Amino acid sequence: MLISLFQMQPVSGDIAENLVKIARAAEAASDMGAELLVTPELSTSGYALGALFAEIAEPRDGALIDALADIAETFGLAICAGFPEREDDAVYNSAVLVRPDGTREFYRKGHLYGDAERAAFTPGNDVPHVFDLCGMKTSMLICYDVEFPEYVRSVALAGAELVLVPTALPAGVISRRVADTVVPARAFENGVFLVYSDLCGSENSAEYCGRSVIVGPDGDVLARAGAREALLVAEVEPSAYDECREQNPYLAERRSELYRL
Repeated sequence: MLISLFQMQPVSGDIAENLVKIARAAEAASDMGAELLVTPELSTSGYALGALFAEIAEPRDGALIDALADIAETFGLAICAGFPEREDDAVYNSAVLVRPDGTREFYRKGHLYGDAERAAFTPGNDVPHVFDLCGMKTSMLICYDVEFPEYVRSVALAGAELVLVPTALPAGVISRRVADTVVPARAFENGVFLVYSDLCGSENSAEYCGRSVIVGPDGDVLARAGAREALLVAEVEPSAYDECREQNPYLAERRSELYRL
């Protein structure tokens, strides 16, 4: 399976322009043979919007998700994208996976980061689910979620082989440690492929780290972006890492009775 990641500079508050950018990336990724494109957290809207999220958030059956589905169908690949989701009076920081056949998967961010996120969004309470994507068991998390080892471990124990993580990692030394050290460690300790797609550049008062990455189950970097917009492509072949999992059978040899969780 050939997968792609789009590290993008968001057009703050302009859903139409962000969809144009995603469509261009989808076309380029499709031309290279990719079956999946992963875009960042809130890539459809921009991240640093504060109270504006309440005005632009859309339901799961809204025009925004239909537009992403149209792009997926046009270019023949699945697309994972972040969007502000409304359900009744609540607004969630969410991600959607749309397949070319129109079927969709959704996830709401469980761990909100910082005062600005907690003011704008309601935390999701649904356990991340595992679904089939091009023959691979797949799950979605969002940004800060991946920094909680129990959360990534939970989807791995549920059978996930591929974890998609749209993110809006801020610029800074500590954030760089997340992109460069924590994310590869999460892939290695759980024996999963991990796709970590960040925003880049600046938006209002926010500056983003970039450093998006596709990591293999052995913790090796398959593709890495720098600080600017980039389209990454990598081959994902689970059977190529069987020896790695045999040498490090962390999931099989867990002794949960010893862990104080």
